[in-house]
Amino acid sequence: MALLAAMVAILALMGSLFAGLQGALWAGLLGLVALIFAGQVSPWLVLRLYRARPLSAADAPGLHARLAELARRAGLSRVPRPFYVPSRMMNAFAVGEPEDSAIALSDGLLRNLDGRELTGVLAHEISHIRNNDIRVMGLADLVSRVTGILAQFGQVMILLLLPMLLLEGVNLSSLFLTALILMLAPAATSLLQLALSRVREYDADMSAAELTGDPAGLASALGRIERIQGGWLERLFLPGNREADPALLRTHPPSDERIRRLMKLDPGSGMYPKHSAIDRRYHPGWERPADPPRRHWPGVWY
Repeated sequence: MALLAAMVAILALMGSLFAGLQGALWAGLLGLVALIFAGQVSPWLVLRLYRARPLSAADAPGLHARLAELARRAGLSRVPRPFYVPSRMMNAFAVGEPEDSAIALSDGLLRNLDGRELTGVLAHEISHIRNNDIRVMGLADLVSRVTGILAQFGQVMILLLLPMLLLEGVNLSSLFLTALILMLAPAATSLLQLALSRVREYDADMSAAELTGDPAGLASALGRIERIQGGWLERLFLPGNREADPALLRTHPPSDERIRRLMKLDPGSGMYPKHSAIDRRYHPGWERPADPPRRHWPGVWY
């Protein structure tokens, strides 16, 4: 709430630069409308962009069984629908609202994770759905985009009107301060958006551990994704030398830190979540496709 409030405050500041108190009120009203309508873009459009296709219960019975159990534990009224994304990247994401949602799983993820690890990833995505993170991050993205548009518009107006403003004897210090705010506001909003994303990831990890009763399963998945994602050439010639993004510029927290926090929830620590662990015996069946996707013109995976 604090991060979202800071983003809306920056948006209101941008409005006040254009129209004083009335502009700040209109910008705040825009933020409220964004809160109401954020996330209303059809999730199925996003899935079509990824060429995702639904996984039926016949295709992936184990996957559906675990989704149903996790959704029951999370208190969702409807079980999220699983979708298959033909990509070798190890990725999973959730779309939609708690009443109508879907979880997309890439071929690389299904092929490389075992059942215990995949259950942890599913619980993480269901936690995003239950916590309304998709709506929250949609709002943050909209506020960030509107702030950027207002800042660009303001900078262009200052450049066009600068000769007239100088002839009218406008205070140069106030003009400089306004220009500085217009330049820094989009960056500040983007940094707040990234910080919000990292906070929601930590919370989804904690919720996933509560749902599965097996925090080590998700920790193992995060470690495997980190090891495999770089590709075999990188693992062979540059082991352990991957350049990490600056912490402030990451959408996700560092995997090592996420794993450390999850392992603190080990059963022996006395902090074990309320649910019992899901049965770890798992035979994925179709969940590991026989043939990997292949690249075709113009560069998409089939």
